[in-house]
Amino acid sequence: GFPVSERLHQQLLHEAQKGGLRTDAQAGSYFYRADGSPPPVGMPLRNPALAAVLRRIAAEGSAALHTGAVAADIVRRVQGHATAPGRMALADLTGYAAVQREPLCTDWLALYRVCGMPPPSSGHLAMLQILGILERLPALPDPLRGEQPGAPSAGWLHAYTEAARLAFADRGLYLADPDFVPPPAGGWGSLLEDAYLQQRAGLVGTRSMGRATPGTLGGTRSAWAPMPDQPEHGTSHISIVDAQGRAVAMTTTIEAVFGSRLMSDGGTGLPGGFLLNNQLTDFSLAPSDAQGRPVANRVQPGKRPRSSMSPTLVFDRRNGQLLMSLGSPGGPAIIHFTAKTLMGGLPWGLNAQQAIDLPNFGS
Repeated sequence: GFPVSERLHQQLLHEAQKGGLRTDAQAGSYFYRADGSPPPVGMPLRNPALAAVLRRIAAEGSAALHTGAVAADIVRRVQGHATAPGRMALADLTGYAAVQREPLCTDWLALYRVCGMPPPSSGHLAMLQILGILERLPALPDPLRGEQPGAPSAGWLHAYTEAARLAFADRGLYLADPDFVPPPAGGWGSLLEDAYLQQRAGLVGTRSMGRATPGTLGGTRSAWAPMPDQPEHGTSHISIVDAQGRAVAMTTTIEAVFGSRLMSDGGTGLPGGFLLNNQLTDFSLAPSDAQGRPVANRVQPGKRPRSSMSPTLVFDRRNGQLLMSLGSPGGPAIIHFTAKTLMGGLPWGLNAQQAIDLPNFGS
């Protein structure tokens, strides 16, 4: 097990006020004591059901999640929800397969090769659009000569937030599962082409543009409707480099902090288990706009929701040496948190902790 942290304790107190986790028998008995209070800070929280499921996965591989007792228990709990029963079937889990996709690698500042996730993640494209627009601004203010020590200057922040508006406008229109939505102008790289980023950079002036509009690629207007803003929550990230230089950047999420507030014990009959995700809310809650135009990231059977995950590996363009492994939690702000750390750690010359400690910003 692990000792309950102050953060987990406070989250469980907050959940208790809403009723969420406590309404699920499996989650309620795991996260709360008999009197309804969360376990105190420092108390060991053990999870024998999860341990048993992990042993099964170790022995059987991913099939242990898609078939057998674990899959059956997941389906039973989704279908048996007291107030909002779902339609998940065993066939949904049996037919699921992870997709290995080619990473997107983009040159930046003529020095770095930045590699990240392609759609359905929006992270790499949005982040490199922001950085690419900044790179093409004619007179970018010095970021580290701000009015407040340790914070970027107001002029630089204005340029960044305007670039972010433009990138997020494109994200809201174009980005979704590539198995359902073709990339604009024949390829996702069109969003990062020099001429397009030059044109977008030309829209950044001395005053805020307010709400940005998506760009037009390939000379034709998109048939999609922009996706309305909606909140995203949760997510964890780890970055590791070992003594041999092997690196991983891994972002994982169940969407909200406690996912769907449904817990499965994997059919073990033991206390604890694992929370089921709430990933459907990463799709657009509105399938179309007022004119009837479809939103690219709307719900469709078999479709993967758009993500903001930005697991990133950065290499030296000259010799291919790994320079950084980075990423972040934070919903849509993942893109800004990762961009901030990337800029602070490379062109601004800060160490990793100094870059992370910079104030967060974005639009």
